[in-house]
Amino acid sequence: MPKNPQGVPHGNFGDPFGLAFDELPDSLPIFPLPGAMLLPHGRMPLNIFEPRYLSMVLDSLKQSRLIGMVQPLKMLPDPVPEGTELFHIGCAGRITAFAESDDGRILMTLQGVCRFKIETELEEQNGYRRVKPDFADFKEDLSFADPIINRESLLVILKDYLKLKAIKVDWDSLQKSNDRFLIATLGMMNPFDYREKQAILEARDQADMVDVMTSLMEMELASVGEARTKH
Repeated sequence: MPKNPQGVPHGNFGDPFGLAFDELPDSLPIFPLPGAMLLPHGRMPLNIFEPRYLSMVLDSLKQSRLIGMVQPLKMLPDPVPEGTELFHIGCAGRITAFAESDDGRILMTLQGVCRFKIETELEEQNGYRRVKPDFADFKEDLSFADPIINRESLLVILKDYLKLKAIKVDWDSLQKSNDRFLIATLGMMNPFDYREKQAILEARDQADMVDVMTSLMEMELASVGEARTKH
């Protein structure tokens, strides 16, 4: 296993608790959740209460701590019915924090690690679905090097979009965040349609994710401008 500059072994130089690419598992529990998209380096809070997903979390904590977030092909009510068709690309997240509640729920945070294609679906375990993931096309997700993006242009468009949507954010913290975390945060928090979210997830890399998000925000801003002009 590689070591960081201080000589402490770990799997990923940007994450002391992360995994190297060749340590990613060949089976993965999945959590189908409508409209919920996890991106690499993003953080997603989850409230787990269904028995099958409580089992999934507890089993994952004993193993890799990885869970695959995948969107259903259609916008369905939560909980998602068994056997629901899923998009073929999701994102594996690592449980970085969890707490048990007195009423039997688990409150946890997933941190996005690496996207994957669903190679095949495996036999269910304790009521939850599992897949054989193919991470090969998304090795770059594990990198902590910042992508080449026009950050200033992105933030200008973002400010107008957030104002349009009446979304309040900690702008100072957002500006101070590194590019990878910024991209993941914007993709996950903005109120895009679930199909638009999937398009962001399936982008080639983080720079392309920015291009998709920018196009989506620009189109909505332009459509509002056109509507106001007509009136």
